[in-house]
Amino acid sequence: MTISILQRGMLFGLLACCLAPSRAAEYVPPQQPGKFNATPASLKQYRAPDWFRDAKFGIWSHWGPQAVPRAGDWYARNMYIEGTHQYQHHLRQYGHPSQFGYKDIIPLWKAERFDPDALMALYVKAGARYFVSMGVHHDNFDLWNSRHHSWNAVNMGPRRDIVGAWQRAAQKAGLPFGVSEHLGASFGWFASSHGHDKSGPMVGVPYDGANPSFQELYHSDNEAYLSMSIYGNNWYTTHPAWHQEWFRRVSDLLDTYHPDLLYSDGGIPFGVVGRTLLANYYNANMAANGGRLTAVYNHKDGGEFIAEAGVQDVERGVLKGINPLPWQTDTSIGDWFYSEGYQYKPTSEIIHMLADIVSKNGNLLLNVVQYPDGSLPPEPRKFLEEMAVWIGINGEAIYGTRPWKVFGEGPTEAAVGAMKEGTKYTPQDIRFTAKGDAVYAITLGVPDEQVVIQSLGKRAGHVSGPISAVYLLGSKAPLKWTQRDDALVVSLPPRIPTAHASALKIVMKDAQIASATPR
Repeated sequence: MTISILQRGMLFGLLACCLAPSRAAEYVPPQQPGKFNATPASLKQYRAPDWFRDAKFGIWSHWGPQAVPRAGDWYARNMYIEGTHQYQHHLRQYGHPSQFGYKDIIPLWKAERFDPDALMALYVKAGARYFVSMGVHHDNFDLWNSRHHSWNAVNMGPRRDIVGAWQRAAQKAGLPFGVSEHLGASFGWFASSHGHDKSGPMVGVPYDGANPSFQELYHSDNEAYLSMSIYGNNWYTTHPAWHQEWFRRVSDLLDTYHPDLLYSDGGIPFGVVGRTLLANYYNANMAANGGRLTAVYNHKDGGEFIAEAGVQDVERGVLKGINPLPWQTDTSIGDWFYSEGYQYKPTSEIIHMLADIVSKNGNLLLNVVQYPDGSLPPEPRKFLEEMAVWIGINGEAIYGTRPWKVFGEGPTEAAVGAMKEGTKYTPQDIRFTAKGDAVYAITLGVPDEQVVIQSLGKRAGHVSGPISAVYLLGSKAPLKWTQRDDALVVSLPPRIPTAHASALKIVMKDAQIASATPR
C-alpha cells in the first residue's frame, strides 16, 4: 500500500502518542527580570565580551566517571550496546551490564590524585586564558553538590565538589571560569541502559537501567525509543518533566558558581525553556557586573541555533574564512575521556589549529585528557611543556588580536565544518592576525631560509601604506626583507627560535582590522 508523506507523518504521530507517556501541560520556567527575555529577537542583542575575544585559547577538563574504564568517550551509553568495543571491554573488565552497570562504575571514580591548583599552574604556563570544567555529561552525573539530583560527585565517587575545586583554582590563577552542560540529550542517550542482549547466553536479560530502583540515574523506562535519534525531535525533547529537570539542574549550576562561560553540547535546548535559562544567565551576569554583560554562551549549529544569541561552537572542526561573529572550536588532545592506546594530537597540529582559528575570528577550547585519578598522562603533559615554550615567544601574535583583511594564504585547502579536523599544513601556509600597527604572519610549519607572503605584495590590494619594519618573534637578529610587487620576501636567520610554527611581525601604517568583525 502506498501512503503519502502526510499520511506517514500522521501514522508516526499516532504511534508516538500510543508509545509515549501522556504529556502534562507545557513547562513554563520562571523568567528573571532584566534586559533579556526568552525571545530570539531579545537574545540577538548579545555581544561577546572583550575578555573572550582577547583570550583566544582556553583549556577544558572534560572529565568524570567515564574515564574509569580507560576505554574512551560515550562509555556509559556504549557499554549497553551489544557488539561495541566498549560493551566487549565491559564484559571482560566488569561482567555483564545486567549485573554490573554504570551505577557500579561511578563509585570507582575516586579522583585521588586530583590537584587542581597544580594543574591550573601548568595550564596557565601553557597559555590558557580561560578554563572550563565539565558540569554534567550525557551520563546524568552532576560534578557538583547538586540540589536537584542525588547522583553527584559530592554524594558518591570522589565525594568532592569537582566544579567548585576547579573554580577556586581558576580564580586563584586569574582565569575566567566556565562550565559545560551536556544534559539535554541524556534521556535519549542513556536509553541503551534499558535494553538487553539480542543474542548469546544473556539474551533478553534486562540491563540494570531497567531496574526501577535506579531511575534517577538512568531515567524512566525509554526502551521504546532506542531506535530514535539521541538529539532528534522525539518525545523526550518535548516532555515537560524533562524540561523542568534540565532547567532546575542547570540553573542550580549557574546560581551556585556564576560562571563566566556556559557551554551547551548542542543547540539551545528545549525551545523557550532553554532560551529562558539563557536570558536568566545574561540578566544575572549583568546585575552582578554593574549592567555590563561579561558572560559567554557556547552552543552549536544543531537543534535551535541562534548565531547572534551567543558564541557558536564547532566541535572538532573550523569555520571557512573570517566569521563576522566571534566563535569557538572545541576539541581534545586525545579522546574526550581517557582511552588506552589512543593516538594523541602532536603539539604542531594544535598550534596550527590555534593560528588558523584565531585568524578567522575564533577561539580554541582544548580538552587536556586526565587519568581517572585526576593526574595527567605523559602525552598531555608533554604538550603542555612544548606549548608553554611556543606561546611564551609567539603569544603576541595570538592574544588580543583581531582578523586582518584576509585570514591567510597557502597551498593547503583546509577541511571545514564539525568533525573535520586534522588538516596537514606546510610552512607555505600562512595565517594572519592584526593588532595595533602590526600584522602578524604565522607560518604553519617551520620555514626554511625565506618566507614569501603574497598577500603583502605591493599589488595584492591589501596594503596601501609602506611597511616600516619586519621582525621574527623570539629573535633579535635583524632581518633582510623586500616588498616586491608580487610578495613580501623575508630572509630568516640561521636559527629559528621556536619549533612547530614561526610568527613574523610586520609593522605598517595600514594594519587595519578586518571590517567583517564589528562585534
